[in-house]
Amino acid sequence: MIYVTSDLHGYPLDRFLALLEKAGFDGKDELYILGDVIDRNGDGGIRMLQWIMSMPNVHMLMGNHEAMLLSCGFLFGEVTEQSTAALRTNEMENLALWMRNGAEPTIHSLSELHRRDPQALNDLLTELRELPLYATVNAGGRDFLLVHAGLGRFAPDKKMREYEPNDFLWCRPSVQDRYFTNVMTVLGHTPTGYLFGEPGKMFRTETWMDIDTGAAGGGNPMLLRLDDLKEFYV
Repeated sequence: MIYVTSDLHGYPLDRFLALLEKAGFDGKDELYILGDVIDRNGDGGIRMLQWIMSMPNVHMLMGNHEAMLLSCGFLFGEVTEQSTAALRTNEMENLALWMRNGAEPTIHSLSELHRRDPQALNDLLTELRELPLYATVNAGGRDFLLVHAGLGRFAPDKKMREYEPNDFLWCRPSVQDRYFTNVMTVLGHTPTGYLFGEPGKMFRTETWMDIDTGAAGGGNPMLLRLDDLKEFYV
């Protein structure tokens, strides 16, 4: 079985593991997390990241919050005269953007990790840099495209390599937007109660499904089992 979830945003690991147990997830199954594990709540998602990276059957995509973290990698290296000067230009802009989007708990946890185990921090950042922007899977006889935010500047004949990273990371589809007709796109990034649908519940159109159920704002994530499209909630 293949499960997907998205936008955990510092959600407690023990509560997420309880949701997996409720859904019957085990070592024979696969889980895809569609980005934005970090920021906003709790420990900033660092414990969740470490769990993900220890699980061979759990796969994570890049989210815009992970991209913001990576754009601020200078925070976790040696401070030199050169790096300090760089903070006056684009690095400071990157940091300001990340801080506006809930970086504080993540920065605190990463700083603690750097103090305790610098190699563990380096390993974590290396893993994040290697995250893919999208994945394709087949489950229950259907093809699925998994992506963090959607497909910005979509065209049905456009190759995936022709999209820019921000097209996958920052776009917000409208209810009227249609994607591929022969592949169901599964995305997060936009909480379903923000622009459409019922808060805390998945929203579905003919060509895409939004599974961001609002953990960023203190709600709970969901799991979607792709094989039968069964939804699991806390």
